Amino acid sequence: MLSSLSLGLMHQLTSWLLEPVVWSLLGFVVLAVYESGLAIGERCGGIARLLARGDTSRLKAAGRRRIERADFITRLAPMLGLMGTLIPLGPGLAALGEGELSILTTAMIVAFDTTVVGLLVGMVGFVLGRLRRRWYDAALEALAARQLQADYQQLAGLKSAPRRAVDSVNCDG
Repeated sequence: MLSSLSLGLMHQLTSWLLEPVVWSLLGFVVLAVYESGLAIGERCGGIARLLARGDTSRLKAAGRRRIERADFITRLAPMLGLMGTLIPLGPGLAALGEGELSILTTAMIVAFDTTVVGLLVGMVGFVLGRLRRRWYDAALEALAARQLQADYQQLAGLKSAPRRAVDSVNCDG
């Protein structure tokens, strides 16, 4: 009795999850499209504007935040796709046992669709994450090189100033 009650409860819970999983997966599609647009903006001048400001902490924070979002998409979308695959297969296989091929067909379509969409969105997130890592690493390296050059010039200016003072004292005296 207890096991049939718990199995029935688990089946009911699982069947309730399909709708939120599908909507979440569609939300990730929208997020992937939005992040792709942001990436185009970053590449076409967004990172250059952050780099022009010379603020390393802001550049690092923006890069970290955007890379984390891409990683979030990369990890969660395929998981949701897998959940969307497995959830309808239970009722679909049960329908096969009863000879209801139309229910099985619908379940298989949902299973394949959610798998493909989850993998596609995961791939978009993976590519965005890789590109962003490369872009922000290059920007941080350029900023560090610029800062190093400015520090060197400042140090060279400080070293040459006392020499002039010493040379003028020696020439006068």
